Amino acid sequence: MTQSPTLTPATFGVGARITLAAMSDDYVSIVLGALEAADSTGLETQTGAVSTFVSGAESDLVRYLVQLVGAAGRSGAHVSATIHFSRGCPGEVVCELPGGAGPLAAEIPDVAATGVTAVAEWALYPLEDGVTAGTTPDHMRDIYAAIDFARELGTFEASEHFVTRLSGDVADVIRTVAAGWILVGRTVQHVTSHVTLSINSPSVRVDEIGR
Repeated sequence: MTQSPTLTPATFGVGARITLAAMSDDYVSIVLGALEAADSTGLETQTGAVSTFVSGAESDLVRYLVQLVGAAGRSGAHVSATIHFSRGCPGEVVCELPGGAGPLAAEIPDVAATGVTAVAEWALYPLEDGVTAGTTPDHMRDIYAAIDFARELGTFEASEHFVTRLSGDVADVIRTVAAGWILVGRTVQHVTSHVTLSINSPSVRVDEIGR
């Protein structure tokens, strides 16, 4: 597949939005401390009243998000993180890419464990139906392939209504979500994925996590 020589993660629309919440009276210092602890090298970041936008290469995105959520989780507070990944649509309304480029291939990044355990609910959305390089779109085929990767990684817990439940180290959970997004993105231009992680939740017994 021929890629435009000027096509970069930013022009291809590779990015994420994360909303981080800490159920603690000290939530401001927990959130700000996590933002300071995360390495944003190679990324564009914009923090607003609701979320932080991050744009850049997939490996840099995953590193940043793992460090951010892991740092917040190490506070011991009940932390919730909602992440929205998107690739292949750099605009808000129009998803035209420079030179009409198709999917931009990327590798599944490795990332160091955080020592923080999370449970999560994950959904994956291939958003294009056009045939690319002779590949027939099949949303469920691609989604099931991503779930199979989660099983291989050991983060798959169960299929629920509208979501797949994951558990494990924050690094493995976010890597699972990013992997599905990247794998589908090899044949489908526009792909989004949502995940909500819960850490230190009082409603989850320690011995239930990771079973």
